[in-house]
Amino acid sequence: MKKHPRDVLLEAQAQRGLLPVCDHYSGVELRMRKSLQLQAEMTERLGTCVFDVTLDCEDGAPAGGEAEHAALVAELALGAAPGARVAARVHPVDHPSFDADVQTIVGRAGARLCHVMVPKVESVQDVERAARALAAAGHPDLPLQVLIESPAAVHRAFDIAACPQVQSLSFGLMDFVSAHAGAIPSAGMGAAGQFTHPLVVRAKLEIASAAHAHGKVPSHCVVTEFSDMAVMRAAAQKAAREFGYARMWSIHPSQIQPILEAFSPDEREIETATRIIMAAEAADWAPISHASQLHDRASYRYFWQVLERAHQTGCALPAEAQAYFAPAHP
Repeated sequence: MKKHPRDVLLEAQAQRGLLPVCDHYSGVELRMRKSLQLQAEMTERLGTCVFDVTLDCEDGAPAGGEAEHAALVAELALGAAPGARVAARVHPVDHPSFDADVQTIVGRAGARLCHVMVPKVESVQDVERAARALAAAGHPDLPLQVLIESPAAVHRAFDIAACPQVQSLSFGLMDFVSAHAGAIPSAGMGAAGQFTHPLVVRAKLEIASAAHAHGKVPSHCVVTEFSDMAVMRAAAQKAAREFGYARMWSIHPSQIQPILEAFSPDEREIETATRIIMAAEAADWAPISHASQLHDRASYRYFWQVLERAHQTGCALPAEAQAYFAPAHP
């Protein structure tokens, strides 16, 4: 019986799990409902869920009425389409609404959530506090994603990434800039400045490195210039190709497609990866020669991840590669 690539290659340090490359945030009722509808439509069209929908209780939600908003988030998660990937961003662990958020959302809808995002995480102790809250709400195994938003949190990013329940680290650009009390100009929050200001660049690289060191997914921050698709596309490409990120936030539906495109492998990469993985499988995963280059399991892992990413982003796959993603190996 043939061995599936995941069965052979999953021990790789670089294995990141199968998270969609786009995480779409919305916190206003109408937008939350539209986001879930768009996710369902794209899942049906592409055959896989290509972005998460994170329902926001924090900065993207109206101020006031926190209990009512948390109840709405739980209701929307419970009513999401089968197979939907729905998450919730709760308040920070030191916020008065944190425990109520978790009890309401995770307690009622935890079985429908793919993860919980915790903002303004400063330390391992904050992660442990969040994990205890999930356990108290009846879902101790629900993954946590955390938002790194301050200089001190960046300093502790490697320790935070090492926490077993942490699945992904995100960079909170705007709070990070604000935490510097004017030492970073407002341009550092823009699409250009966030890739050039030394302190912001350093923070992004530290977070990406910390995530990769512990086999977690680094998730890139927002781009606020949502109406300029050229700017959005360039930022997503930089995040994916130069800064080591495997996932990116969207705050407007128009940003989803540029993110998918930027994080997708191109047709040539997919074709090469398919040929190499098929040849490796035929050789029972022993070393092979392809295009006058030697390959073994070290490089097979890379090419398998290309196919995984192509599948996650809804790319067209050769028939031979599609077989790897049949229902027996979703």
